Amino acid sequence: MTSIRMHILRASSVAGLMLFLFGCASYNDRIIPYYQNISAGNYATAEKELDKNSLIQKPRNKLLFLMEKGRVSHLLGEYENSNKYFNEADQLLETGLTGTMDATVGILVNPMTQRYKGEDFEKFMIHYYKALNYLYLHNTEDAVVEARRISLQTQEQGDKFNNKDKRYSQDAFSLMLQGMIYESNNDVNNAFISYRNAVEIYQKSPDQTYYGTQLPLGLEKDVIRTAYLNGFTSEAVQFETAFGIKYKAEKAPEGGELIFFWENGLAPVKKQEDLFFTLTRGDGGNLFFSNAAGGLLIPFNYSGDRDKLNINAIESLRAAFPKYVAQPSYYSTGTINSPQGDITLEKAEDINVLAFRTLQQRTLNEMGKVLSRLAVKKIAEYTLRESAKRDNQKNNSLLEGLGYGMQLYSLLSEKADTRNWQSLPATISYARIPLKMGENEINLNLRNSQGVDEIKTIKVNGTGRIQFYNYATLR
Repeated sequence: MTSIRMHILRASSVAGLMLFLFGCASYNDRIIPYYQNISAGNYATAEKELDKNSLIQKPRNKLLFLMEKGRVSHLLGEYENSNKYFNEADQLLETGLTGTMDATVGILVNPMTQRYKGEDFEKFMIHYYKALNYLYLHNTEDAVVEARRISLQTQEQGDKFNNKDKRYSQDAFSLMLQGMIYESNNDVNNAFISYRNAVEIYQKSPDQTYYGTQLPLGLEKDVIRTAYLNGFTSEAVQFETAFGIKYKAEKAPEGGELIFFWENGLAPVKKQEDLFFTLTRGDGGNLFFSNAAGGLLIPFNYSGDRDKLNINAIESLRAAFPKYVAQPSYYSTGTINSPQGDITLEKAEDINVLAFRTLQQRTLNEMGKVLSRLAVKKIAEYTLRESAKRDNQKNNSLLEGLGYGMQLYSLLSEKADTRNWQSLPATISYARIPLKMGENEINLNLRNSQGVDEIKTIKVNGTGRIQFYNYATLR
């Protein structure tokens, strides 16, 4: 019967080798041609690479595919097409991406086999691009609807985390965008409310920063200005006192304003990090996982009889976790040179910081899930091997072979979920630029990491209204 065991081990080894070879490659590694073309500005080629990539075409990655398609279509200036994909992504999120079968697959194999559900900040970014698409299509009504949906997303996030201030449940930049859209539609009341809500998020922090972003001076002026426009004098004065500035009303620019967004760099990518744990029994029979360095102690919520569990069945666990790796940005600073003078771009959203901190916030919870999943597999392996010792010779070889096959499979199939929306920028900065009527020539002065300046010229036709423009340097 040794041959039975050998056949099982041989088959398991082949399957394990395949899993290992695929498991060594992160999600980023397997879509790198798309990613490289996005960074080089070859958006049409990037879209072709995306369409022929088999990994992102899989049903479990549908949300990622839709977000990337929406993004590359936006970069190509295909705004209707872009919103077709973003709307479909929205519908997926609204109908839900969880289920019993999906959870079971994650337990039996690894999180990469589950449907991608999106990072919380990625969901806010869908609204950003959808709103810009509608504005560029001169569809202000739908842009306003999208602005309102930002509040719904904020409420949903607040409910998810029970409004805990230390968790990412609101997005200050999205609320700023919401105010700008309302203001462009001459709704100064809702614009003020949005700006005020954004300011209050910053004010909750002692140093008035939110996930790597300092309270922008432009936002301070916007909330005061719209407070005065609404006749909310007392609130305007309160903000002036809080900010230490005295607002001076200025005549509205003849040609209106351009709200300019600079999307710089690329969002961090996820890589896999391997950690090793052992199971220990604490006071009262409680079970804990501890890592080799001894710095982590994570409870094992075992549903069975804890007293009867043989912790030797668990032994050592190799657990794979995702970690973000930042991508260095080619450009370091940007300034707007306009006929009205130089204007500094202020950082409004730092996706780099958001990614790292939001992953950190859920790390312990996710570690507990991963370790519990691995422990369940280990217990099953141990049970098979123990049964082999007690059974007859025929079943002995079969069970022992299955036990070792399961052990090899568990070891090599363990993989962290390294998926994320990778064509997002690292940071978004903005400025409000006054315009004259007719053609305006605006120069974006970009300084790279070597201190060399590059000038990008943009022409905008002043109409007397608020307009929007986003410019991406994804390198």
